[in-house]
Amino acid sequence: QVQLVESGGGLVQAGGSLRLSCAVSGRTFSAYVMGWFRQAPGKEREFVSRITWSGGSTRYADSAKGRFTIYRDNAKNTVYLQMNSLKPEDTAVYFCAARLISRDEYTYWGQGTQVTVTV
Repeated sequence: QVQLVESGGGLVQAGGSLRLSCAVSGRTFSAYVMGWFRQAPGKEREFVSRITWSGGSTRYADSAKGRFTIYRDNAKNTVYLQMNSLKPEDTAVYFCAARLISRDEYTYWGQGTQVTVTV
């Protein structure tokens, strides 16, 4: 059974940092793309960043560029999202997701972790 389990969310002041983790299990993800998404109250879910599990190619939303870094630890089967210089508008539930490289749609999703940034 495929599982994606996020952790690392919390409450932080503006300008602070958090590191989110996504522990993956249940299959080999070498042919997968791992993504981070977020959903703020009253808003649609939006893409934040993604990384290919095998080659480590990354992509970021404009809102994340220069502040967030996505990376993975193959030995730990974990994908991370390092978030620096956090802003109140980064407040959202953050989700980890996975899709095959050949697909556009993310197939597997975690349960989400809350990030709250205060002024």
